[in-house]
Amino acid sequence: MSVQYNPTWRYGGNQLKRWRMKANVTREELGTASNYSPDTIKAMEQGVRMPTARVLDVADGLCGADGLLSAAKDFVQAEKFPARAQDFMDREREAITHWSYELALVPGLLQTAEYMRFLIGNRRPPLDEHTAQERIAAREERQRLLTRRPLSSFGFVLYEAVLRCPFGGPDVHKGQLLRLLEAAELPNIELQVLPYDRAISTALIGPMVLLEAPDHEWFAYSTGQSISQLTTDPPVVSAHIERISMIRAIALNPVESAQYIGRLVDAL
Repeated sequence: MSVQYNPTWRYGGNQLKRWRMKANVTREELGTASNYSPDTIKAMEQGVRMPTARVLDVADGLCGADGLLSAAKDFVQAEKFPARAQDFMDREREAITHWSYELALVPGLLQTAEYMRFLIGNRRPPLDEHTAQERIAAREERQRLLTRRPLSSFGFVLYEAVLRCPFGGPDVHKGQLLRLLEAAELPNIELQVLPYDRAISTALIGPMVLLEAPDHEWFAYSTGQSISQLTTDPPVVSAHIERISMIRAIALNPVESAQYIGRLVDAL
């Protein structure tokens, strides 16, 4: 499959590379300073990914560009995801392991098109139609992570409430449950259900995600109504690992979970 290059990304990335090489700054140095991997910096320079504002500003300072690189921020196209989720999406694309626990909604990676249209279309404040369609297309593209090669490992735990809320109506709800069953059959996906009667207080705190980078560094991600946090801070990562591990241990195993979801489908 050929790579589609965004012209502004490609030009911005080319300028980034030229200034970096002129200043004898390595990709590793720029990546460390801007909190991106060298491979991500390479992808930005090649125009495969958008040079982010953070990279352009950091590179401008490191390379002595006197604002010329930072000025590119006004011309490169914005990411398709909300600003507060962009760093998470960057890390997710690189991750070799992805563990998550969801309290209320089906994770974006497992949503059907109809389910995501309902969720995105009912945001408050509402999104304009163009932005909504961009978000839907971006989320559908993001789901390719589940089957790309080499395969990454995914572990999803869903609280029972996720399976009970009929978002979008009966047909959308049933289609979403069937989609979960299909995903659970993939060799790199482990799907578990945490029933109400197995819930513990830790499981009610909120959703959590853990990402393992190719260099085996772990990132912890958590979200709220208007704030999100992506961090490698050891105490936070350790707490996420302990909580998700506990939830996975008390949840139904994958076989039991598939049977549970199957019974919900049959009851519709």
